[in-house]
Amino acid sequence: MFYKTRSMPQLMLLKNPDSEMNNTRALEREQMVNTQIKARGIANPRVLNAMKTVPRHLFVPHAYEKEAYGDYPLPIGNGQTISQPYIVAVMTDLLNPSPGEKILEIGAGSGYQAAILVQCGVEVITIERISPVASQAKENLNRAGIDNICIITGDGTLGFPDKSPYDGILITAAAPEIPIPLKDQLVEGGRIVAPVGDRYIQVLTRIRRINNEFFTERFGAVRFVPLIGEYGWREERE
Repeated sequence: MFYKTRSMPQLMLLKNPDSEMNNTRALEREQMVNTQIKARGIANPRVLNAMKTVPRHLFVPHAYEKEAYGDYPLPIGNGQTISQPYIVAVMTDLLNPSPGEKILEIGAGSGYQAAILVQCGVEVITIERISPVASQAKENLNRAGIDNICIITGDGTLGFPDKSPYDGILITAAAPEIPIPLKDQLVEGGRIVAPVGDRYIQVLTRIRRINNEFFTERFGAVRFVPLIGEYGWREERE
């Protein structure tokens, strides 16, 4: 299933992200970036600008809007979460998206990570396996004035060959290993960022494709919901 698709400009500027809100939200974003992100060593100006610009409170359930800029993840329903702001920033920084690139995101969630990527100036295709979550992501993105993201409902572990190859792939769920189809859809010089490990604890991992070989770097421990799919974990059933 596809949501939206028209020609995608390389950079989407948010339409009045603070309309109908007072300046409190903008100040909260500024504080979030200064205390949670810059203070922990993130210096990429595109990442910092995106985190300051995208209205995170539009990507969480209404009951959690007052907590949107807190230094912790929040539930978004259907057993899924929106990652804490710092983790979103770290993963974006490790991916290091450059304007004009094409990025595949695995796990749309609330749509927030995709919005951050678009604000970095890239074309984004995002895959979400849970239909109601994909629908909510679309609604959240529309509320934020972002209408140039292609949202696909399906098995993200298979990637999306129709628009491959990709300059970067960001996996926002815990993978037992990097799915082979995603490696195959990566350009030469491209990179994949993902939490890799078991269902309970993972290591943030980046791989790069160089001369058709894959080189791995590992960063800190993280905890994500499991990546379900043919090349991920099986769905647990009661």
